[in-house]
Amino acid sequence: MGEVVNLNKARKARDKAEAKRTADANRLTFGRTKTERLSAQKDRDRDAARLDGHKLDEPE
Repeated sequence: MGEVVNLNKARKARDKAEAKRTADANRLTFGRTKTERLSAQKDRDRDAARLDGHKLDEPE
């Protein structure tokens, strides 16, 4: 015979694991300080400006 499983405990464990995965994803998305966000934005702006500076003009 198989092992007896308490379905309430299994359901709660499943829900808890799902909540943990959601929390981990939210930490990655929203868990940065204002300084980190501003620094990353400045890096993106600088990289975009550098890329635009290297583009060739189209002949008219």
